[in-house]
Amino acid sequence: MSVSPDLPAVTVLGLGPMGRSLAAAFLKAGLSTTVWNRTPGKDRELIARGAVGAGAAEEAVAASDVTVVCVVDYDAVDALVRAAPVSRVLKGRTLVNLTADTPARARDTAHWAAAHGIRYLDGAIMTPAPSIGTPEAVFLHSGPRSLYDEHRPVLEALGGTHTHLGEEIGRAATFDIALLDIFWTAMAGYAHAVAIARAEGVTAGELAPFAQGIGAILPPLFAGFARDADEGTYSGEINPITSAVSAMSHVVAVSESHGIDAAVMRAAEGMARRVVGLGHGTDGFIRVAEVLSRR
Repeated sequence: MSVSPDLPAVTVLGLGPMGRSLAAAFLKAGLSTTVWNRTPGKDRELIARGAVGAGAAEEAVAASDVTVVCVVDYDAVDALVRAAPVSRVLKGRTLVNLTADTPARARDTAHWAAAHGIRYLDGAIMTPAPSIGTPEAVFLHSGPRSLYDEHRPVLEALGGTHTHLGEEIGRAATFDIALLDIFWTAMAGYAHAVAIARAEGVTAGELAPFAQGIGAILPPLFAGFARDADEGTYSGEINPITSAVSAMSHVVAVSESHGIDAAVMRAAEGMARRVVGLGHGTDGFIRVAEVLSRR
């Protein structure tokens, strides 16, 4: 695979499924790519495609001005980049952290990086590993705008869309957490729905097309609820939260009649009933967000 002389070299630390996909995308784009993983052997395929395998993390970092790290969490990041040999080599270079964790951990890492003379960008990957290098990939970034602009050609080699969310370093992680909240609660709801349907003799395959239809309803609701939440209107003209409570109670009843744990729906119903109890029964469901934020 030929290396483009117009693009800078890049190092990838961490070769799990996502790290391998990142490195593969860099290679495909023609970047000189050095890779390292704590567990030996995961770099073989990448080396066969033209990557340089480093014997130690500090050796990998020394090979490039830009290091991308993508590991399981920030504990793993800390164990890797805060080790003295690595942090010394990182000084004056750029660290792009695409590991998922909390906004507070992102801010702590940025503070540590600044204290050690390391240029730092935080980021989040919002699509699965197979999307990397394709137009479907979605990346979020936060940190100094000038640093993001400087390294944008490297980042865009990963394909997809890249959005700089602002200079406050925790913003990418905040978006990540909020969007994962949507995804995993939705997946939990779908798994629960499949359990109910099967208990009533309906297969998951039969349910799936209609579940997709429910999913298609959500985007315009998200947009409308966002306006309500930001403007404090909480309109329930189309579907007041009292109606939502009634529907949720039916889900709980059917679940429990089959011995299916309804804890997730009971939690949602409980939030809705709290809103009604506070006198907001004619409001829309997004009033829950305002109530949850009260201290």
